[in-house]
Amino acid sequence: MSVRIDKNKCVGCGACVDECPKGALSLNDEIATVDDSLCDECGACIEVCATDAISFE
Repeated sequence: MSVRIDKNKCVGCGACVDECPKGALSLNDEIATVDDSLCDECGACIEVCATDAISFE
């Protein structure tokens, strides 16, 4: 399983970036991206995403 960002739903608010305890998320061109090598799939980013742009795949 991995974290997936729906680029069509992401509004670049940065809430997920601030919430991630591992620093696995960043904003690139105002869209969230995930570094799979840092992500431990805790789901914290999913909980704070106001647009439901983040999910497990």
